[in-house]
Amino acid sequence: MRENQDWKDAFTHLRLHFSLLLMPIFWFALSQVSTIHYSSAIVVFVLLHFLVYPASNIFNSYYDKDQGSVGGLKNPPPTNKKMLWLANILDLLAIAVSFFLKPEAALLFAGYILASRLYSYKPIRLKKYPYLGFLVIFLFQGAFTYWLTLYTCTESVLFSETSSILEALQVNKFALLACSFQIGAIYPLTQIYQHKSDLADGVTTLSYKLGYRGTFVFTGILFTIATFFYFLHFKESDIYSFYLLLIVQIPIILYFLYWARKVWVDIKNANFKHTMQMNVIAAVVLNLFFIYMVINK
Repeated sequence: MRENQDWKDAFTHLRLHFSLLLMPIFWFALSQVSTIHYSSAIVVFVLLHFLVYPASNIFNSYYDKDQGSVGGLKNPPPTNKKMLWLANILDLLAIAVSFFLKPEAALLFAGYILASRLYSYKPIRLKKYPYLGFLVIFLFQGAFTYWLTLYTCTESVLFSETSSILEALQVNKFALLACSFQIGAIYPLTQIYQHKSDLADGVTTLSYKLGYRGTFVFTGILFTIATFFYFLHFKESDIYSFYLLLIVQIPIILYFLYWARKVWVDIKNANFKHTMQMNVIAAVVLNLFFIYMVINK
């Protein structure tokens, strides 16, 4: 009976619904693929959102030993050894399946998984360093994931030579930066309600360094920079999409300002509830917009 409960708790820690919050990067990248290899796109979507991201969640939860609310779970169940088994199974499966897409794809997935594990693994635990932890998330959940999606979902002939890869990097350089700054803007907001629990666990987060008000200022600056890079990416080829992006982002901006004002008055409002509401609003809006772009390619 205990073993069954352990497996049930382990699956809960996967936080599958949390993948929704990271999904906009995939859809944006897919919308920028010139010739989509649709079967590969479906496989990459499943690998990222049902294997790699959940495995990262459960691996992180195992080493955090969270007692209070954690992203996607208000009341997480106790951690157990089955969580490591499940994380290993999912990660190995993702690497194995991605190898059959392209051998290079397996290297990209393995690179993401390695970075995720170094971020959480107790003896190394990059997340305990506020700036280094930020850079890992900034790079790998942003630009790296965009490139992984672009590379694996494109008809392989387009990436058959080094020159074509360099050309793709040149064409997508502003999109890569937009993704990283977008993720970088969200990152400290996901930490804002966990200052005390993180400190107790030996983790000094970027949000703690910035303070409650500073976190919102930092997020606002990075969000603005991300929007500027979206403009640079779209201005020559598809400025209409950029203007539409500005419009659809209005609900995100309005809730951000509403929440920031509440925290300015009382830091108790920097809580799990508002964090999740902010994340869900941003994710739903951006996912729908980028899916619209994919459909209307």
